[in-house]
Order: sequence, then C-alpha cells, then structure tokens
Amino acid sequence: MKLRLFPQERAGLNILSQMAQQLVLGVHTLSEIFGAPLKEYPALAALIREREAESTDLHYALLTQIRTSFIHPLPREDMYALSRILNEAMEKLDAAAELLILYKIDRVPKRSSEQLEVIARQAELTVNAMRSLDDLDGLEDYWLEMLRLAKRAERTHRAYLAELLGDNQPANYTRYRDFADHLVAITKDFRLLATRVGSIIVKES
Repeated sequence: MKLRLFPQERAGLNILSQMAQQLVLGVHTLSEIFGAPLKEYPALAALIREREAESTDLHYALLTQIRTSFIHPLPREDMYALSRILNEAMEKLDAAAELLILYKIDRVPKRSSEQLEVIARQAELTVNAMRSLDDLDGLEDYWLEMLRLAKRAERTHRAYLAELLGDNQPANYTRYRDFADHLVAITKDFRLLATRVGSIIVKES
C-alpha cells in the first residue's frame, strides 16, 4: 500500500463509497416495492428518488473535492469516471421504480428478483471497493467477481426476455421488457465500473 501523508486524501474515496451505499439502500427499497401492493409504490419510489438526489449531491461534492484538493489517491479523471458511473446507475434504479408505477406492474416476474439480487451484490461489493481504492492489491478479486456477476445478469436477462415473449401479449411484453432492460442496464454500469477499476489496477501496478 502506498504511503499517504494527508488523511483528507481519502475524502474522495469516502464519497465514492457513500454513493455506492445509496445504491445499496435504493435496491433494498426496490425489493420492498416488488412485494408491496400497487397503492404503496409511490411512497416507496419517493424514497428511491431521495437516494438518487443524495447520489447526485455526492457526485457534485466529489467534483468540488477534486477541484479544490491538490493531492488525490487516484488520477482526477478516474475518480470522476467512477463517480459518474455510480450516479448513472442510481438514476437507472430510480427510473426502474418509476416504470413500475407508470406501467402499473403489480406482479413482478421472478426474473426481476434474480436481477435485483445481482444488483444488490454488486452494490454491496462496491461500497468497500470504493473505500479501498488506495490499496489496489486487494481489489483484483472485486474486479473478477463483478465481471462474473455481470455475466450472470446477462444470462438471466436473455432468459427473462424469452419468457416474457412466450407469456405475454405484445403490449404487456413491451412494458415488462422496458423494465427488464433498465435492470440489466444497472448491472452493465457496475460492469463498466469494475472495468474502470481494472484499468486503474493495471495502470498503477
């Protein structure tokens, strides 16, 4: 691990970790929506919207920290990229919750729960990974596990779409597919995040 002279260097890493934690909390709330009656969707979705707003605030806080601090544990462009990806994943999670309300999807397919399970695991792993970016030797397992989870999500998505096509009329298929696409897009953001971490590991090794 590299010697760090100033504790404030870690401020950016802590912000990234807090952004990942917003995703953990948002995923938990979305899982509550999956088991709730339709009338309770708006109140739960409002909680996810609050997480999305907090994520955006943290993203801007990181930009300020990058601009005002002279020393960083990682190149500024890498920290910005990680923050942007995390914020975009949170935006997609918020959009997924909104779609459940707009489309009045009151019976969420089992495959959605499988996808959300992957997203939850990706988010949990990322909380600690972002906090540990100044010790890259311990992050290779994170990188590989995130890629494995992303592949699992892609396989689940393909099965999901095949089942939707076989079980639904065109109008319903379109509604469910839009929601499914948002879920898999979140897993792709996490894969992009892990790939960026992998590139940092390679650059810094």
